Amino acid sequence: MTDMTFPQTTAPIDRPGWPEIAVGLLVFAVVGFGGGSLIARMDFPPLVIGLIFTGLSGLAGLAGFAAAVRLRIRALAPFGFGPVSRRWLWIGLAAGVFAFFVKGLAVLGYLSLVGSTENPQDIYAMGATGGVGSIILATILLGILTPIGEEFLFRGVLANALLRYGALVGVVGSALIFAVMHGINMVFPAALVAGLVAGEVFRRSGSIWPAVIVHIVFNLPTIPVMVWITVSGSG
Repeated sequence: MTDMTFPQTTAPIDRPGWPEIAVGLLVFAVVGFGGGSLIARMDFPPLVIGLIFTGLSGLAGLAGFAAAVRLRIRALAPFGFGPVSRRWLWIGLAAGVFAFFVKGLAVLGYLSLVGSTENPQDIYAMGATGGVGSIILATILLGILTPIGEEFLFRGVLANALLRYGALVGVVGSALIFAVMHGINMVFPAALVAGLVAGEVFRRSGSIWPAVIVHIVFNLPTIPVMVWITVSGSG
């Protein structure tokens, strides 16, 4: 009798899911929080510590994203990588400017409610204490590397996976997780604003690149503003 058994085929996975979320966040936590804890115990100069921490979140995001990609899908297109129109790049730029100004209102609202001015990102200013070169390097790490790493993970993986449950869960859910990863402090409302705006731009454009631009515009002024505040306060 002829064997009519056919080989089993597996349908390609068209977008990340819960396994990618779990692996991505786990690796992000190990590299970001675990690595940060180890580095803080080392006897490095303050400038070096500041620069390492300034770029650590971006590196952790890239590591988490890489782990998520390698888990099952092993292709970039399902994570929002692909061609995007110039129009959406300009929209990302405008949305980043909008988010930057809304961030100030959100932080002021948080401070008026909570009263605590604790800011764990003050350590980033240490990385800009070595002159113009260190300011430029710290700005690149926080203003370019960090947005790329964090957007690849939190929008390319998290928002992408959660959008299967609708816009509210995808955009708001990923933004809340992103904000919580920054801790419950004055950075939380700023991270929430960035996550909401970048997530909505990602949802509407279907591409990771406009979201990256939102985050770059949002982050880029941070180091120069920190340096200006420090200089003004000491003057």
